[in-house]
Amino acid sequence: MSDSAIRVEGLTKRFGEVVALGGIDFDVPMGSVFGLLGPNGAGKTTAVRILTTIIPPTEGHASVLGLDVVRDAETVRTRIGLAGQYAAVDENLTARENLRLIGRLTQLPHKSLDARADELLERFDLVAAADRPVKTFSGGMRRRLDLGAALVHRPPVLFLDEPTTGLDPRGRTDLWGVIAELVAEGTTLLLTTQYLEEADRLAHRIAVVDGGMVIAQGTAAELKADMGATVVEVSFNQEADAVRAREIVTPFANNEAGREGMTVRLEVSDGSRALRQVLAGLDNEQLSPVSVALREPSLDDVFLSLTGHHAESVAHNGDGTDASPDGQGERS
Repeated sequence: MSDSAIRVEGLTKRFGEVVALGGIDFDVPMGSVFGLLGPNGAGKTTAVRILTTIIPPTEGHASVLGLDVVRDAETVRTRIGLAGQYAAVDENLTARENLRLIGRLTQLPHKSLDARADELLERFDLVAAADRPVKTFSGGMRRRLDLGAALVHRPPVLFLDEPTTGLDPRGRTDLWGVIAELVAEGTTLLLTTQYLEEADRLAHRIAVVDGGMVIAQGTAAELKADMGATVVEVSFNQEADAVRAREIVTPFANNEAGREGMTVRLEVSDGSRALRQVLAGLDNEQLSPVSVALREPSLDDVFLSLTGHHAESVAHNGDGTDASPDGQGERS
């Protein structure tokens, strides 16, 4: 067997005239976390739905643990877990009943159902709520139960499609801890996210996806280093001042300076020299910024540099969903 847990080659998906995926390629090594980073509508969920055998590709090839996702779809489903964007649990059942149901569906031995359910309830801090209907759960509790359900049959490969969507900061941090534990135990994980911090913290390697294409790949450090630039940000009290400032500071930038509201951002090669030039230029025009920052690039800077917009931007199709007709995640 290849040391790649997931392999994608020229994967394309079209829905009529809509190109959801335009031919993407990547490999995910065994026991690693691979992040698909991009805004809503970029094609991330479409890729996951193909890899988890929910929909077939239009062109290209994909395999999981050496199994073709089209030809060997039934076997693939027994080897993977999936937690989609929306919790796929039955809200009329209790947490324990949901886990037992998934166990039966995944053909877990009947004598093991109760023990496995108890193990997962404890792991995801749901023991106290084990026998309550899921419709009484908070969003964070539902997400934890959904992840537990995806793990009932101990899959070696796990797909998490924007797993922290809708969670508060504490819930997000708790889920990150669970993900780290799973990887430490040897699980291979493909994670889709539009949160830069999430990709930076969890993923060993990242593919930046936009418009159905992979536009960059590498570790977070490699992607930041590829920018080859330091970032200068200056902010003002009035948007009109920021508009003027953008014109003034662009000559000192590696490329055209950007503006978001009252903040102007520029990439520079020599940070200290460029900062002096920026401040002198603004002073000559009697513009006084309320804050000035000089920093190393973040993943957000990388994404903005590559695409012209932030990862957490509006969807390409305007409705906040993926490019496919039904971008909602599903249980495998």
